[in-house]
Amino acid sequence: MPKHLTECYVRHMFPSNIEGWVRSVRPQKDNLFLHVNDGSSLQPLQVVASSHLNTRCYSLHLITSNDCEGAGELFQVEPAGHKNDSDDPNPHFFSVPAYLTVSGQLHLEVMAGAFSAVYTFGPTFRAENSQSRRHLAEFYMVEAEIAFTESLDDLMKVMEDLFKAATEHVLSSCAEDVELFHKYIAPGHRAIDILKSSSQNFTFSTEWGCDLQTEHEKFLVKHCGNVPVFVINYPYELKPFYARDNQDQPNHTAAAVDLLVPGVGELCGGSLREERLELLSQRLAQAGLEDTYAWYLQLREFGSVPHGGFGMGFERYLQCILGLHNIKDVIPFARFSHSCLL
Repeated sequence: MPKHLTECYVRHMFPSNIEGWVRSVRPQKDNLFLHVNDGSSLQPLQVVASSHLNTRCYSLHLITSNDCEGAGELFQVEPAGHKNDSDDPNPHFFSVPAYLTVSGQLHLEVMAGAFSAVYTFGPTFRAENSQSRRHLAEFYMVEAEIAFTESLDDLMKVMEDLFKAATEHVLSSCAEDVELFHKYIAPGHRAIDILKSSSQNFTFSTEWGCDLQTEHEKFLVKHCGNVPVFVINYPYELKPFYARDNQDQPNHTAAAVDLLVPGVGELCGGSLREERLELLSQRLAQAGLEDTYAWYLQLREFGSVPHGGFGMGFERYLQCILGLHNIKDVIPFARFSHSCLL
């Protein structure tokens, strides 16, 4: 292969910027040979760098999780028939208090230190004493964590893309089910239904099969003013210890974001994570949690990267796209405060 074609091929394959972890370093007098991996392949990329970059390489450790939200709304787990024996030095089954998970975020933060983009989908539990139409004690949540991001815009794009891609899939794969809900449970969600039910006199027909005209499009745009919105940069004291400090005195906000959708309210909540060891240590010390989250501090102490993530409540997502008023109607066995029939 001609030399100029080889160079073009290499430049096309590998971008000018790469993001990953240095797995090994082989120093020589003038150069460093580094093996870099971002978790997407078992084969590392070899990078040749100047020897003046020869600094210590770091690693991460996999540690178990604790109360992620820090709100105290937890279900504690003990064996059935358990009796608290004051003479037993380890009265707990796991030797420490254990709880049903409120979030997989802290686990994902550990895993994102190896694979750069990770997610989980599973049940979560909140001991919230609420019987509102928006709350369940047991629900499912999609959670994602992304390394090498320093912008809420990156998180918002992933949230938006997830919402759009999932909805497109549901509408294309489960059209009959969605039609059933929109016909009998929450009518009026289709564009044609909105146009036909309006009191405005259109010049062009609003029957199914007719193309949308400019007058129809303008009406729909105005009608759909009630659209999903992102709310960003919350007051710092309102957010958990892991939310990144914007250091924007006097407002003092955290780099947090919520996606609010019509009829439901908060659908997704996320933040950039505090990767700066000193600031995170101060926040945990103020809350008296430095011992509980010593393992979390170690993730920063031994090397970290800017990262962030979010969670999306699955039942709330269904409630949103199906137009259901009550979240208890989208889950087979709704469990909430003072109600656990099955």
